Amino acid sequence: MTTTATTTTISQHDFYGDDDGDSETSISVSVIENMKEEYGLFVWPCSVILAEYVWQQRSRFRGSTILELGAGTSLPGLVAAKVGANVTLTDDSSKAEVLENMTRVCELNNLNCNVMGLTWGVWDATIFDLRPNIILGADVLYDSSAFDDLFATVSFLLQNSRDAVFITTYHNRSGHHLIEFLMVKWGLNCVKLVDGFSFLPSRKASLLSGNIQLVEIVLSCGKSAA
Repeated sequence: MTTTATTTTISQHDFYGDDDGDSETSISVSVIENMKEEYGLFVWPCSVILAEYVWQQRSRFRGSTILELGAGTSLPGLVAAKVGANVTLTDDSSKAEVLENMTRVCELNNLNCNVMGLTWGVWDATIFDLRPNIILGADVLYDSSAFDDLFATVSFLLQNSRDAVFITTYHNRSGHHLIEFLMVKWGLNCVKLVDGFSFLPSRKASLLSGNIQLVEIVLSCGKSAA
């Protein structure tokens, strides 16, 4: 890890295929982190796990249109861009420092991602033009007061994009029942739920802790855009 300022570091995240170290089956992503920032500019374990999932599912992501919600340091979205996805990175419109950092980290990795402010539950003009195939969100389920706004936004985006899916990783702090309740409320359905450590390489798993779940969510049958 290279120190570039008193509280700012650049961390490197490596992803390997079947042949470790082979340049054709590995990528490296550099991320600018700010330890002084309250939440948005730190790579949390949920981001590492979701990014690894994107890498292992890279054939699924290649060529897809990806939207990352609450991206922060943007590791999952950056991995998606590295494997050939068309990526839009978003975070709260009021977090200018986070949005500026997202632009810098794209430049650092020579990636041409779209960066935009998107506040959950706010219906401004930009959200109506978004039609992702896959929506990503790492550790976006940490503040229960924001859950309704998040699920309202996800539901709207899924209704705008037929056959789209929301893939998120989260710390199972309160149990999955709350998320299940919100999915029912907003017309969503869980199609996959796995232990986040079940597919994580041991060299990465040994550095992380917590009860982290990965879930894939789609629009329930019968719910569609008007």
